[in-house]
Amino acid sequence: QVQLVESGGGLVQPGGSLRLSCAASGFTLDDYAVGWFRQAPGKEREGVSCIDRSDGSTYYDGFTYYVDSVKGRFTISRDNAKNTVYLQMNSLKPEDTGVYYCAASVRCSGSPAGYNYWGQGTQVTVSS
Repeated sequence: QVQLVESGGGLVQPGGSLRLSCAASGFTLDDYAVGWFRQAPGKEREGVSCIDRSDGSTYYDGFTYYVDSVKGRFTISRDNAKNTVYLQMNSLKPEDTGVYYCAASVRCSGSPAGYNYWGQGTQVTVSS
């Protein structure tokens, strides 16, 4: 059974940090690009970050992408041994609040429509 499971969300004060995990089962996550999206109440789902697959070629180079609003604060990474992708979130702001989803695709894309597999989401709330 193909499954993505997010974890690590919670309530944190502004300026705090969280690390989200996206664990895969039923398939090898390293064969896919993995994106993180977030959705705040009343807003559309927004692409936050993505890490491309890497196979040693120049085409699939494991490149990472970030939306401008999180550059310098969020870091996406993989642990292939654990079949898991992480999103380290530092210097969190109230506007980072939302449900965070991970998703897998052939190639990184800013559009949710380009992703084949989705997790159920984890809530992140940044508030004092």
